[in-house]
This record gives sequence, structure tokens and C-alpha cells, in this order.
Amino acid sequence: MSFLRVDGAKITDEQGCEVVLRGAGLGGWMMMENFITGFPGCEFQIREALSEVLGNAKAEFFFDKYLEHFFAEEDAEFFKSLGLNCIRIAVNYHHFEDDQNPRVLKANAFKHLDRVIAACAKHSVYTIIDLHAAPGGQSGGWHADAGMHRPMFWKHRDFQDRVVWLWKELATHYKDNPWVAGYNLLNEPADPTPQAQGLIRLYDRLFQVIREDVKDKRHIIFLDGNTFATDFSGFPEDVKDGIRWSNAAFAIHDYAVEGFPGERGEEYEGMPEEVAMIRQKYERKRRWMDDRGLCVWNGEWGPVYARKEYDGEKTDRINARRERVLRDQLAIYKEDKLSWSIWLYKDIGFQGMVYLSRDTPYMQHFSDFLARKHRLAVDAWGKDDTNVKHIYAPIEALIRESVADPMYLKLYPPLWSVQERVTRVSRTILVAEFLVKEWAEMFRGMDEQKLEELARSFRFENCHKRGGLNQQLRENAGMDLLG
Repeated sequence: MSFLRVDGAKITDEQGCEVVLRGAGLGGWMMMENFITGFPGCEFQIREALSEVLGNAKAEFFFDKYLEHFFAEEDAEFFKSLGLNCIRIAVNYHHFEDDQNPRVLKANAFKHLDRVIAACAKHSVYTIIDLHAAPGGQSGGWHADAGMHRPMFWKHRDFQDRVVWLWKELATHYKDNPWVAGYNLLNEPADPTPQAQGLIRLYDRLFQVIREDVKDKRHIIFLDGNTFATDFSGFPEDVKDGIRWSNAAFAIHDYAVEGFPGERGEEYEGMPEEVAMIRQKYERKRRWMDDRGLCVWNGEWGPVYARKEYDGEKTDRINARRERVLRDQLAIYKEDKLSWSIWLYKDIGFQGMVYLSRDTPYMQHFSDFLARKHRLAVDAWGKDDTNVKHIYAPIEALIRESVADPMYLKLYPPLWSVQERVTRVSRTILVAEFLVKEWAEMFRGMDEQKLEELARSFRFENCHKRGGLNQQLRENAGMDLLG
């Protein structure tokens, strides 16, 4: 087996043979997310709330068992059976240090990460370590585990210093592991500074610590563009010679709105003009790299799926459209020999390649709560706000009517319209916050046996496989270029 490296616009092994990485993101595991697991709000909120209900020891017992069962060797074996060869592992900085004891490595920091990387290696599957949540939040999303809509990571030098420290620890630990394909330094940064200068400075510092201080020159470094991995316009020109940022690939996130709830998603038929629109947006995201002959990696993409308990008789019709989007995106990527990592591997039924059975103790216990959370649209990802949109519309109207000049409505990040900003702040942060303790209370009185029973719901044998999705991934795995 071989360390991988970037050679121009390609990824190769040490013998110079091209390797196309095709796989999925392991989200919701060492970086828990509300829509993946079913809780409201952010991971730090539910961990604090569960400790209040169960006490620290029993809460930690549950979360440790959750990590144990969510991804095991059976998952790696199934993943490889599809012909896929790389898993992007999303991690939260909280697993490695405590906010009250920063820059001190936790005793069991690598316990589960080492286990999963080894399980994947056993089945010849590469891994990419993805820092999904940084101190203070590098973006205004729940997936940065900060509980706010403004990314305070960019406001405080100490937060950035802690990420530099963390990557030194990670690189030191995995420096000689060839099954780790590389390091995805920061998921979906949203740096509001002009021309993303804060992000560029951070990347410079991280290259220094990994390449020069740790002397790790063999792992690929994957760099997300700014504004949720969509914008490279502020990146420096001198990266194209490989001197400033050596052995680097540039990560786009190519979500297509056609694969999500909304008018375009409901009407998608895969007509040539619709496919052309998907291709145009994809090509625009990668153009900066293509113009400079750089390596592109699609770190996240993929549609979400309807569920019968929420979407009823429309479910099969909706999902047929979503699978058309999937098919058309895969066809585009195949033409370009693009390395990609679909989002995501496992969840409770919205997007995962595998998902929990409705008959598991976890899904049975939380079914009513999940239905109410869905109805209230408190998760931002793939939300269907049909039942509550009219409640928030007056707030949006008030803002539009009260702001003197429409140009003042254009705040960073530009991807967030007024409607989206109202959604993020008032619903997915505020309303979700009021549901956190209720979620935690549903654990009250449980002993360790019951807690493990809930956690075991996430084991591979307790999951269904999303057949249409997995079949398309298998057909596009590119066995001839798997290394």
C-alpha cells in the first residue's frame, strides 16, 4: 500500500499511478449533527443537557457507546463491498481538548478515531480527517457546534491558535500512517474578512506546523474554499507552483438545490437543460482551480430523501427525482475523473447510505419527538417549512420594510437570504434551544443497560440500506482507478 500525493491536477500513489478517491462522509459520529441523529440544536448543548439529567458518568457512558456502535468493522466491510475506497471522517475539536483546559490533549482523544481508521485500513479503505468544528465556530452553522449564527472563530486569535495546536497533535499522531490519505484542515469556513485573508493566514500557519514543525510532507492537505467551500477568489496565486502550499488539493462542496425540498427539487426530471444547470454550477465552483491546473476534490455533495412517515404517498415519487439528480451528478463527475465524498454514510433516514430501522429502540423511543421536530422545521439542513413558514414570514417582511436601503440586506455570507437568516436565527437556533432539555429528559431514569440498548440501535445490523443510492455508488466506484 502507498501514501497518496497530488501530482498536478491528479492524485496518485507513490508509483505515480492515478488514484481516484470515491467515498462518503462519516458525519454524525465524532461530530454529531441534529438531522443525522435526531437531537435539536448543537452537540455541545445536548451533551451538557444529558449530563444534567443523567450525571456526567452515565452521560459519558451513553456517548461512548454511541461512538462504539455507530461505526464498526461491519460498516467498513460494507463500505468496501460497494467498491468505495475513502471515508472522510468529520471530527469535533471537543474530542481532543476541553474549553476549560485548552491545548491539553484528552487522555482518550484518539481511542475511537484510531479504531475506525484501523478498521477501514483492514478493508483497504483510505480515510481523510476532517476538522468539522473549530473553537468559536468557523461558520454560522450547527455543523460548527457553536450555537450561534456568527463565526466567532475569525474574531479571536486564541481560537485560531488552538486549531494550529490541534493539527500539530493530529499530524504528529498520524504522520506515518499511509492509510490516512490526508487532512481536511477546516470544514466549510465562512471567513468574513476581505478576500478571505483570515483563512489564508490560517492555512499558511497550518502548512507551517504540519510540513515544517511536524515534518509531515507525505499526507495530502485538502483545503476548503471560503464561504462553505464555494469561493476561491481570495486564494493566492502562488499556490499553483506547489511551493507555498505543497501536496495540496482544493475542496469544493457541490450540493445541487435540485436534490432538496423546494420548487426545483419537486420538478426535476433530468431534462438536458436541467442537467446543464447542475453542470454549470459545478464548473463555476471548480473554475479557479481548473484555470491554474490544480487538483480538485469534491468533499461533500448529494441529495436528501423523503420519508414515508412525513411525506406519505409522495415519498417514492420524490425519491425517484432525487435519484435522478444523484445519477446526473455522478455522470458529470465520472467524465472528469473527479475524486468525491458523498454526504453521508449513516443517519436516521434523511440522507444516509444506511439508516436506522424504524423498529430500533432509539427510533421507537424518539418517534413522536422527531415528528414534532420535523413539523417545526428546527433543523436547517434540507428543511421543509411548509407547516411554519407563515409564522416567520411577518418577521422577514418587517426586516425588508424597515431597512432603508435594500443593499443593507446583503450581509455575509451572501448565500443566506433574509429568509434564510431569519430561519437560522429564530428557528434553528432559538426554537431548537428550547427543545434541548426536553430531548435530554427523555433519558431520565435509564440505567446503563437501557442506554446501551439505545446506542446499539446505530449498529450496522440494525440499519436499512438505501438501495438506489448504493447501487449508483457501486456503478460509479471506478474499480479501475481505486489504487
